[in-house]
Amino acid sequence: MSSAVLPKHVAAVIRYQKDPLRALEMFSSVKTEDGYKHNLLTYKCMVEKLGFFGEFEAMENVVAETRENLDNTLLEGVYISAMRNYGKRRKVQEAVNVFERMDFYSCEPTLFSYNIIMNILVENGHFNQAHKVYMRLKDKGIAPDVYTYTIRIKSFCRTSRPHAALRLLYNMPAQGCEFNSVAYCTVIGGFYDGDYRMEAYELFDKMLELDIVPDVTTFNKLIHVLCKKGDIKESEILLDKVLKRGVVPNLFTFNIFIQGLCKKGFLDHAAKMLESVTSEGLSPDVVTYNTLICGLCKKSKVIEAENYMNKMVNSGIRPDAFTYNTIVNGYCKVNMVQKADKVLLDAVFRGFVPDEFTYCSLIYGLCEDGEIERAVSLFNEAGVKGIKTSVILYNSLIKGFCRQGLIFEALQLMNEMQEKGCSPDICTYNLIINSMCKLGCLVDATTLMNDAMTKGFFPDIFTFNTLIDGYCKQLKIGEALQIVDTMWEHEITPDIITYNIILDGLCKSSNLDNVFDTFKAMREKGCVPNVITYNILIESSCKARKFSRAMEFLDEIQHNGICPDIVTFGTLINGFCENGDVDEAYGLFGRMEKHFGISPTLAIYNILINAFSERLNMEMGSKLFQEMGGKYEFSPDNYTYRCMIDGFCKTGDIDSGFRFLIENVTKGFVPSFTTFGRVLNCLCVKNRLSEAVEIVYLMVQKGFVPEVVNTIFESDKREIAAPKIVVEDLLKKSHITYYAYELLYDAVRDKKLKKKTRRKIISGS
Repeated sequence: MSSAVLPKHVAAVIRYQKDPLRALEMFSSVKTEDGYKHNLLTYKCMVEKLGFFGEFEAMENVVAETRENLDNTLLEGVYISAMRNYGKRRKVQEAVNVFERMDFYSCEPTLFSYNIIMNILVENGHFNQAHKVYMRLKDKGIAPDVYTYTIRIKSFCRTSRPHAALRLLYNMPAQGCEFNSVAYCTVIGGFYDGDYRMEAYELFDKMLELDIVPDVTTFNKLIHVLCKKGDIKESEILLDKVLKRGVVPNLFTFNIFIQGLCKKGFLDHAAKMLESVTSEGLSPDVVTYNTLICGLCKKSKVIEAENYMNKMVNSGIRPDAFTYNTIVNGYCKVNMVQKADKVLLDAVFRGFVPDEFTYCSLIYGLCEDGEIERAVSLFNEAGVKGIKTSVILYNSLIKGFCRQGLIFEALQLMNEMQEKGCSPDICTYNLIINSMCKLGCLVDATTLMNDAMTKGFFPDIFTFNTLIDGYCKQLKIGEALQIVDTMWEHEITPDIITYNIILDGLCKSSNLDNVFDTFKAMREKGCVPNVITYNILIESSCKARKFSRAMEFLDEIQHNGICPDIVTFGTLINGFCENGDVDEAYGLFGRMEKHFGISPTLAIYNILINAFSERLNMEMGSKLFQEMGGKYEFSPDNYTYRCMIDGFCKTGDIDSGFRFLIENVTKGFVPSFTTFGRVLNCLCVKNRLSEAVEIVYLMVQKGFVPEVVNTIFESDKREIAAPKIVVEDLLKKSHITYYAYELLYDAVRDKKLKKKTRRKIISGS
C-alpha cells in the first residue's frame, strides 16, 4: 500500500468490510505506511464497526489509541459511537462508564452526549439514573432541547405517568422548544399503554388540528403500542386519519398490523393483509412472513404455516433460522415430530444449520411422544455437532424426563450437567420439584428446594407455589403454611396464586373459618382477589350452608368490577340444590344468562335435572332435558340419562324410564348396573316381563356382563348361561329385589319370551 492512501480511503474500506476483525487488521497494518496517520474519521469508523459487531474489547483498545494520538477535546463523536453500541447490546453500565470517562479525559460532554446516555438509561428501565443525569445537565447550565424533553416524556410514560408527560409536553414552548410529532406520539402512546383511551384519542386529534403530522416511522411506533395490546380497531382508525394527511404506510406498518391481528387470533384477516401488501406496491419480506407463520404456529395451525413458508420460497424470499425453528417447534408441540424431521431435512438441504433452539424443540417433541431414547441420542448429537450443551438444552431433556415421570433420570442428568461444568438454574430445580409434587413426593421436593438454596439458587415464587399446591392437594395445610412462612422470611411476597391455593386447600379440608380469616389477611396485605378467589369463597360458604354470605360474595364480585364465570354459578346452583332449595337454584339459573350473559353448560343442566329428579318433579326435569337439546344443542351424557331414568322410576313412569334406558344404550353409553336394576325392578312390579327380559338380553348383547361370562368359550353354552348369570349377579350386588330375581330367572328361560325378545333386539339393532 503506498503513501498515496488517504484516511478517507481507509474509512471507506472499513465501512465496506463485513468482518470487523479483518477491518481491524487492515486498520492496524496501514499505520506502518510511510507518511500515513489515522485521523478522527478513521478512528470513528473503526470504533463504529467493532461496536456494531459486539467486539467491545477491541473497540476499547481503539478508543484508548484514539485518546493517545488525537486531541481529546474533539473525541465526543467517538465516545457517542461507543455509548450507542453498548446501548444497542443493553450493556448499560459500560455505556455509563464511557460517558463518565469523557470528563476525566478532558472531553466535555455536550447536550448531545447527555441525550444519548439518558435515552440508553430510559430504554433499559433505569429511570431514576436518567433523572439524575438530567439534573446534572441542568446544574451544568446546559439548556435541554426537544430531544431531551422527548426522552423525559418517554420516561414518564414508561413509569405509568402519562399525565405528567402531558404537562411536560405543554410546557415545552415555554422552554423555547416547539412541539413535534415524536413528543406528541410518545405521550399518546403512554395514554394508550395506560388504558386512557379517550385522552389518547383526543390528544391525537389535537395534534392533527395543530397541523403536526407524524411521519410514517413515528406513526409506526404509536400503532405498535396499540397492536401489542391487540387493539387493531383503534389502530385502523388512527391510520385512516393520517392517510388523509398524506402519510403513506410502509412495509413495517403492515408488519405491525399483521402482528396485532395474530396476537388477537384473527389469522384469516392477517393472511388477507399479507396478500394486500403486494397490491399496495410493496413486497413482503422475511419479517412479514415470519410474523404470520409465528401466529399460525401459536394457534397450532402448523400445516398452514408451512404452506406460507413454501410461498415465501416460491416468491424468492429465503427463510431464516427463525422461520425454520418456528415451524419445527410448532410441529413438535402438536406431536407431529415426523413432520418436524421432514421440514428440518429440507432446511438443512437449503443451508440451514440447526441451532440450540432447533434441538430443544425436537427433544421436547420426542419426549412428548415417549421416544426418550431418541431424545437422549439427539441431545448427545447436539454436542457432537458443536452445539454448546447449555442449561437451556439440559432443561429441555430434564423437562422431557419429568413429563414422563422419570424423576431419577432427571436428577441424574442434573448431576451430570454440574460435573460437566454447566450449572443448573432455578428453572432446572423448578422442573424437578414440580414433577416430584405431581407424583406426591413432597418431602423429596422440599429437600431439593433446600438443596437449591444451599447452593445459592434462590427459589422464585413458582417454586414456592408448586410446593404449597402439592401439600394442599394432600390436605397437609400445616406444612403448606410453613412454606408460606419461608416465603416471608426470604422476602418473597405471596401472590394471588399462593393465596388461592391456600384458600382452596382450607376449603377442601372443611376448615371454613380459616378460609375467611385467610381471605381477610390477604386483603390486608394488599393482594387483590380475582374470580378464582371468590369461587373458592362461594364454595366454602355453600359447604357451610351460609347461602346469604355466598350471594353477598356474588354481589361483591360485581361491585369490584370482576366478571363472574360459569364456575361461580355452577358452585352456587349446586349448593342450593344440595340444600334442597331447587327453586332458588332455578331462579339463579335464569339470571345467569339474562343478567350476566353466561350461557349454561351440560354440567349445569345435569345439576338441575338431578335435583328435580330427586324431588320427583319430572315435569321440570323433562322440560330442562328438552331445552338443553333444543335451545343449546347439548347432547345428554350418561349422567343425564341416569338422573332422568332414576326420576321416572321413582315416580312410577316406567314407560319413560324404559324408553330412556334403551335410548341411553343405543347412543353408546354404558349405564350403571344400579340403573339397569332400577328399571328391571319397576318392570317386574308391573309384571312387564317381556321388556324386562329384553333389557337382560340387551345387557348380554352389549357386553354389560360379569367377567365370569367371558370365561365361557363355547358360544352355545355362553348364550344359554349369560342371561342367568347376569340376573344372579344383579341380585348378588343388590341391584334387583328377590321378587324381581324370581320372575326374571324363570323369564329368561322362557323360550317364547326369549324368541320374542331376540327378534325385537335384532330388529332394533
